[in-house]
Amino acid sequence: MRRSVALRLYAALATTALAAAAGAVVTMPSASAAVTGSATGFASQNGGTTGGAGGQTVRATTGTAIHQALCNRASASTPITIEVEGTINHGNTAQVSGPSCNTAAGVIELKQISNVTLVGVGSGAVFDQLGIHVRESSNIIIQNVTVRNVKKSGSPTSNGGDAIGMEKNVRNVWVDHATLEASGGEDEGFDGLFDLKDNTQYVTLSYSTLRNSGRGGLIGSSDTELSNGYVTFHHNLYENIDSRAPLLRGGTAHLYNNYYVKLNESGINSRAGARAKVDNNYFKDSQDVLGTFYTTAAGYWQVAGNVFDNVTWSSPSADTNPAGPDVKSTTTVAIPYSYALDAANCVPDIVTRTAGANKGLQVSNGNCTPQTPSPSPTAPTPTPSSSTPTSTPTQPSGTNLSIGAGADGSSKATGTSYGSVVDGNLATYWSPTGSTGSVSVKWSTPTTVAALAIREAAGSAGTIGSWRVLNADTGAVLASGTGAGTIAVPRTSLKKITFEITGSTGTPKVAEFETYAG
Repeated sequence: MRRSVALRLYAALATTALAAAAGAVVTMPSASAAVTGSATGFASQNGGTTGGAGGQTVRATTGTAIHQALCNRASASTPITIEVEGTINHGNTAQVSGPSCNTAAGVIELKQISNVTLVGVGSGAVFDQLGIHVRESSNIIIQNVTVRNVKKSGSPTSNGGDAIGMEKNVRNVWVDHATLEASGGEDEGFDGLFDLKDNTQYVTLSYSTLRNSGRGGLIGSSDTELSNGYVTFHHNLYENIDSRAPLLRGGTAHLYNNYYVKLNESGINSRAGARAKVDNNYFKDSQDVLGTFYTTAAGYWQVAGNVFDNVTWSSPSADTNPAGPDVKSTTTVAIPYSYALDAANCVPDIVTRTAGANKGLQVSNGNCTPQTPSPSPTAPTPTPSSSTPTSTPTQPSGTNLSIGAGADGSSKATGTSYGSVVDGNLATYWSPTGSTGSVSVKWSTPTTVAALAIREAAGSAGTIGSWRVLNADTGAVLASGTGAGTIAVPRTSLKKITFEITGSTGTPKVAEFETYAG
């Protein structure tokens, strides 16, 4: 349980609700996307995050108009960019029904939909006491918006008290240049500013400001709810936050070039097996900015290049394991995407100039210099990697490099063998203990792989659903998709390659894991 925040830096924000005004959806004359830049971090993986690129652009000045724009689409996956201007509040946010939407009054509901961009334009978009809820959705961009004073208790309430909340099978969300703020802690009716739970993955929060809250945000609703992860936080300002900056329960997070000021009780709380890569951040006037807190379920971190400016540390205890004052890595974390680090000493300046809504959407170039990125492309939304590929690679030619190689994996059902996937015999197979698991081919010396073929055992064809191919040497994701068959990967020299089954319709049976150089 956290104590409520004492607002030491700022007066409470004004929260007087504006009178509701009738809002209309205005269709723009072109399909040009308003978003600036492209998704970064983990949101760039798993097929990427493009939001409504390639679809219609509309303008909305009320919450009802936002819902109308979603409901007026041809389908729940038809790409759309919604440009928002003005104040969105309870008085102008009603439920709208339709076959392409599932909305609710008193909250911006992005539920059971995909391929949507929500971007603030003109004089700005302010969601006043009204949260943004992403549920059972994918490929969402939220950019250049302010969400303030969302409550879970008192009046009015919205979105469980979260400024932006994601839950239940959410994939690929990029939140960029947002301002998320409260006026207190749980005792004052507020909850988290940026919460992810119930199987939410491939999310990036960038160039955003989170301030004046008891809770910055979390990944995972409990120490046993560990299905979330692959989240990037970069170039964000956390200011006057009591705790959860963020709280990580399981999963993998990458936190770089963030500026933390006045973390009053704790900061990055890695627990329940979470693994955090913490690079070139600047921590100032704060306490216990990294570690495992309020639990005995340990988490881990890899650190490099951070600055600790007037940071104090608690003594270790049964449920308190601060990383400092002698901050050292306790794990290693592989990052599958490229990124440019700013030097930690310039993070306060660069983040102060760029983070938050209505600041020009500038970003850093890795040299501590703000710049304006090019507008995002308007090409049609690519097929997410979790969907069936539009074309199937041809059968690889050459020698099957798996024959004679070694094999292992994360689990195996009774009576099956890892070696069955490298023996050239379709009558034998490896099977995981459940519906998911991983199997690997490994060599004693680096071997170049450019393609592979996964062959299911007789009678189980079509069982394998979603999967990822990993460079097991580095953890990098080489490919992802659905269904067994031939898979092309970037030409890579490695000692171990892993086929990870993340979803299936029954018990997978992999008869052969073939690998080829070309």
